[in-house]
Order: sequence, then structure tokens, then C-alpha cells
Amino acid sequence: MVVIVIRNILAVVLGWLVGSFVNMGLVNIGHQVFPMEGVDMNDMTALAEIMPTLSAEHFIFPFLAHALGTLVGAMAAALVAGSRKKTFALVIGSLFLIGGIAVNIMLPGPIWFAALDILVAYIPMALLGWLIINKLLGNKEEAIISEVIDDSL
Repeated sequence: MVVIVIRNILAVVLGWLVGSFVNMGLVNIGHQVFPMEGVDMNDMTALAEIMPTLSAEHFIFPFLAHALGTLVGAMAAALVAGSRKKTFALVIGSLFLIGGIAVNIMLPGPIWFAALDILVAYIPMALLGWLIINKLLGNKEEAIISEVIDDSL
């Protein structure tokens, strides 16, 4: 029972960290592929001012970052969770959704992007992450994961 609780806590922490790493990596790549000349990427005010002037290409990598960060984070959570794998994948999706809503409020972009981002990048991707892990592991999931986790504890 204690091992399951530890695994579930680790699932949330690991899912959030892995998903955040993927998210930030893709955001940084996006800034290199589609640079915003003369804008300090660390200045939220400058970013908020330039958002309405950006073309659709500037929103490709933010969407991919949000969607793939959530997908990979949810997969990590589902893989590590000791029980209720779908629930923990959805916890990651919910955490990323809260962050996505906050970013869309702080940096308002086009309505089409906010709608696409909030409706597609988080909960559906978390479910897809869980489905992928569920399909890959099938009925073997508990034996494989328990062996790996128990050996490391």
C-alpha cells in the first residue's frame, strides 16, 4: 500500500517535470524557428503587446509545446502510477490545462488559438497519453512497472 502511494506521488511529480521539460524545449525551439525580432522573450509585457500582431506560424510551436508536453507528461504519470493510471494522466492534463488558461489570460493571442489550445492540447492529450501507455503495456503493466519500481525502492 505504501509503495502504491509513493508511486502515485512520483507519478504526478515526474509527469509534471517531464511534461514541463518537453514544453519548454519546444517553446525554445519555436523561438529559434520563428524568431520575434526585437522582443525580449522574458518580458511578459512586451510579449503581451506583440501577440495580436503575430501570424499563425508563431502559434505552431506553442500549441505543439502544450499538446506534446501534456501528452508525454501524462504518459510518464500513467507509466509510474501504482493505481488509477487514467486518473493520474488526467491530473497531469488538468495541471497543464490550468497553466494553459493562465498563459492565455496573461498573453492573450487570437481567439482561434486560445480555443484550440484549451480544447485540444490538454485533456484530450492526457487521455491519449493514458491510452498509449494502456495499449503498450496491456495486461503486463503491473508486473513490468512493479518490478522496475520495487527494485529501485
